[in-house]
Amino acid sequence: MKRVLLFLATNIAVILVLSIVLQLVGFQGLLDERGVDLNYEALLLFAAVFGMGGSFISLAMSKWMARRMTGAQVIAEPRSQAEMWLVETVRQQADAAGIGMPEVAVFESPDPNAFATGARKDHALVAVSTGLLASMNRDEVEAVLAHEMSHVANGDMITLALIQGVVNTFVIFLARVIGHVVDRVVLKNERGYGIGYFVSVIAAQIALGILASIVVMWFSRQREFRADSGGARLAGAPKMIAALERLKAGPQEDLPEQLAAFGISGGVRTGLRRLMSTHPSLDERIDRLKAESGMAA
Repeated sequence: MKRVLLFLATNIAVILVLSIVLQLVGFQGLLDERGVDLNYEALLLFAAVFGMGGSFISLAMSKWMARRMTGAQVIAEPRSQAEMWLVETVRQQADAAGIGMPEVAVFESPDPNAFATGARKDHALVAVSTGLLASMNRDEVEAVLAHEMSHVANGDMITLALIQGVVNTFVIFLARVIGHVVDRVVLKNERGYGIGYFVSVIAAQIALGILASIVVMWFSRQREFRADSGGARLAGAPKMIAALERLKAGPQEDLPEQLAAFGISGGVRTGLRRLMSTHPSLDERIDRLKAESGMAA
């Protein structure tokens, strides 16, 4: 859902800022204090500071960023029967899942979208689009809400923050080790770091970053299956399957490219693009739910 891409986008921005700050305060100088030798301890600390640090700062900012990017309006006091039903449905699901009542919000979009985000289970945000409310019946909306509440109850944001932080740390660490080897061993530079180091680090970080993203996206897809199962437990398997079928029947490619993966279905991905998708295909999710619930495929 939207929480994944919002989190990843914020994480990238925070890493860039922390990297600049650490450079300005001279932390990078520790990495060259032994001349031609690489200070692995300092490098690992450097990598962890803004690999894990950036990840968890992103997590802490996730609700604010979600509201900012989507224009979601939190329902403080329901103004209509539809808003009352929405809030009450989330309240019932939160009680059933054993978590605190999240903030409930609606954002303007013609497309059927929904997301959940937040650093803690008891202080989350669940939002749905006006397009989703207009295109689905209440049983289907209930199932979508149940899916999002399952993400919250499962602690998916925290899990993804840990995974992202770990892969960030290793990407940063390994890219600089590769740069050091190229600069010292291949180019035989013995004083400071030359252009070879910086070019190698950038190239390695891009390549390793792509591989790391594949790992993170794989975990994200597994979490979607788990949230579908949780949604089926909260709302019922027939409702969850019907909601996914409704998404499958609607347009999935009309969103701009930069927003396509934010949609509730995750868009349509094939081939190599599937490896970078936050979601399994709707057919896979429907088949998995039918198998779990014993319904005929």
